[in-house]
Amino acid sequence: MSIADNTVVQFHYTLREGDTLIETSAGNDPLAYLHGHGNIIPGLEKAMVGKAAGDEFEVTVPCSEGYGERQEDKTQQIPVKHLHGSKKWKPGMVANVRTDQGVRQVTIVKAGLKHATVDLNHPLAGKELTFSVQIVDTRDATEEEIAHGHAHGVGGHHH
Repeated sequence: MSIADNTVVQFHYTLREGDTLIETSAGNDPLAYLHGHGNIIPGLEKAMVGKAAGDEFEVTVPCSEGYGERQEDKTQQIPVKHLHGSKKWKPGMVANVRTDQGVRQVTIVKAGLKHATVDLNHPLAGKELTFSVQIVDTRDATEEEIAHGHAHGVGGHHH
């Protein structure tokens, strides 16, 4: 079954920027997503179209189809108590912040006792990313998955 809209795809990936390893799913469950619902970055989703279980490929995604261009003026001061992921913050560290749109990653620019200045750009904004992908499995999405807009089960969303 080849990948098209409303296909649940399970895949392993290794993500690099140039020769630098950023992250990999090796050793963990494969990642699962619902194709055609914007669950993964546009450049990677586009490269998945027509692939099938067992396929392996590499794709380099420009920042415009990844996490977007960096916006230098995109900083904000927020209370330190809203930063999650560490007890002590230093410039360059990545924190998770809960927002109305869900959890997002921010980078610490300056940390004080009560407030921190954070860079709201995604840590991978402005970067060209190379994904090595191995498609593990594909299947038709259930009505519930299509209604919810994401994959359920191993590697997917758990309610």
